[in-house]
Amino acid sequence: MPAIDDRDGREDRDDSEPDSSAIDRPDPTASSATIKDLLAVGPTLSVEFFPPKTDDGMATLMRTVDELGPLELSYVSVTYGAAGNQETRGRTRNLVVDLNRDQPYPAMAHLTCMSHSRAELDALVEDYRAHGVRDLLALAGDPPADGSPAGGDFTHAEELVELIRSHGDDFSIGVAAHPELHPRSTNRAEDRRHLARKIELADFAVTQFFFDVDDYRRLVDELADLGVTKPVVPGVMPLSNPQGVHRMAKMAGARFPVELADAVESAESPEERQRVIVDAAVEMSHELIDAGAPGLHLYCMNRSETVRQIVDELGLRP
Repeated sequence: MPAIDDRDGREDRDDSEPDSSAIDRPDPTASSATIKDLLAVGPTLSVEFFPPKTDDGMATLMRTVDELGPLELSYVSVTYGAAGNQETRGRTRNLVVDLNRDQPYPAMAHLTCMSHSRAELDALVEDYRAHGVRDLLALAGDPPADGSPAGGDFTHAEELVELIRSHGDDFSIGVAAHPELHPRSTNRAEDRRHLARKIELADFAVTQFFFDVDDYRRLVDELADLGVTKPVVPGVMPLSNPQGVHRMAKMAGARFPVELADAVESAESPEERQRVIVDAAVEMSHELIDAGAPGLHLYCMNRSETVRQIVDELGLRP
């Protein structure tokens, strides 16, 4: 699953500022705390990283990790990389292990099952266990872009959740949720029934990015109607790179915010552009907090500035 500045005119927002008691975060330094544990205590603040392909990219990410330190994040997640092949899988594994060892918060590894054998996944889960990683995001993964068969022993994320569970009850397992329906879904009712079954097998869900809070509210209500009340953490994507987000939105089946993108692209200065980006993400985050979201998961694209500004605007900095 696979990430925003100051704005004038905040005076009329006083009555909508969230009560600080509603956004106090659990202590991520608690001994052996998993994401499941943290969500049980209170709202979380987290970000998503992706494994860099180059040494320069890794240096940038490490600077970002340091710059985000004062925010006292609840946890971070690390994506599996394109296609989840051997190279990207290794980069994800190494980054997760290093962050989980060196930082005061847990690092969650994205793990996909499509195109992988049971033996490969068993070995990877046990490797994470051996290195103290207890948080995994179980994903089906994407089929090959050329339409060829994916191969492997599994097709659905539920199967991966069950495989992880077979390695012990001490893992904290998340799954993906799509507020606007899964991109391969053709029936809303069946999509929600399938998602409900998946979340019930896991401990929590993290959403794909979206830009209309009503889609999140509807998702939570539909799951509640099916008896699912486990935490569903919304993913917030700042529109720092409209063209890149547009491409990702097409793949994810998410509606693209054309008006917001136009406002970002038509900004007359870098400062104005950043104000538009951050302000939109802050407004959305306020609405999500007011809607009772169990946390915020920010897609930071391995950069810190926008995330730090969002957190400051929301009043979430410790």
